[in-house]
Amino acid sequence: MKLKTQTPTVYPIIVPTSSSLKSFNFYLVKTKQALILVDTGVNVDKCWNYLMNVLEDNGFSLNDIDKIILTHNHNDHIGLVNRIRSHNPIPVYAHRDAMLRLKRDEAFLKKRIAFFQTLYNEMGCGDRGEKQIEKLNKALKKNKSQIIEGEILPLVEGDEIDGFRVIETPGHAPDHIVLLHEDSGLLLAGDHLIQHVSSNALIEPDKQGEKISSLLQYEHSLKKLKDYSLSIAYPGHGEIVKNPLQLIDKRIEGIEKKSEKLNNIVTDQSLTAAEIAKIYYQEKYGSEFSLVMSEIIGHLDRLESYNRVTKEKQDGIFYYYTRETN
Repeated sequence: MKLKTQTPTVYPIIVPTSSSLKSFNFYLVKTKQALILVDTGVNVDKCWNYLMNVLEDNGFSLNDIDKIILTHNHNDHIGLVNRIRSHNPIPVYAHRDAMLRLKRDEAFLKKRIAFFQTLYNEMGCGDRGEKQIEKLNKALKKNKSQIIEGEILPLVEGDEIDGFRVIETPGHAPDHIVLLHEDSGLLLAGDHLIQHVSSNALIEPDKQGEKISSLLQYEHSLKKLKDYSLSIAYPGHGEIVKNPLQLIDKRIEGIEKKSEKLNNIVTDQSLTAAEIAKIYYQEKYGSEFSLVMSEIIGHLDRLESYNRVTKEKQDGIFYYYTRETN
């Protein structure tokens, strides 16, 4: 008979922001074995000060942290890693597929930019796509300082770490993981599940530079978590999720509803992904280009997978139309 383990104590570090994300959340987690920091917020003094305050308020110091676990590679989750390790050289864990991005591997990042250049051309994005490629090239140089220094220990599906099960949940990021304490149903959710907004399934290339069907991955990852008994989820942004399984159902339903809306736009028309994006998102196409195109391409991939739309290439650009059904 398996004995139940003690439920970990979670000390939220909630850093408010004026953006639609509402807050940057990361967490100190005290288990029987260790004090863990899950994610590290943004590399700004505000996040650092909030971390210091939560440590002090609960009788801890930086030297008490035994390890850092990263849910995924995005900058608002890895920001303080190097600063923390400069004071306390503790081990850092992340999914093995995060390494190229966390170490800012230049060959991979250049291949990633080439991937997006081809993708935006094929999706009919024209000048707006070229503008985004210029932005990515500038970021390649500007963000070299964001390399995570020191060793990063790899995690994969099914690993156990201090009483938590590692579950791979790709979609928002190819390397996204969540941490589940199975006895209590406590989930450290990263950006996989957010109460006030659906998580963006961001289009990315794999290691070989091929497109990942991110929305299909995200939908699968949501359904995968329905197999577990979840009592509470601690997200990367916004408020604590008190009914995670109910929210998962809502997110799955939302994906289907949006796919249906986009399918209706494509009906009886032959449109590029960029044209569909402009119809659906209007001015956001320009102001939130990369997010909008990830969303549109993700749903078109999904509709293709269900044989609801198809595409054909003309002069290097894909045109989408509704698949004829008998």
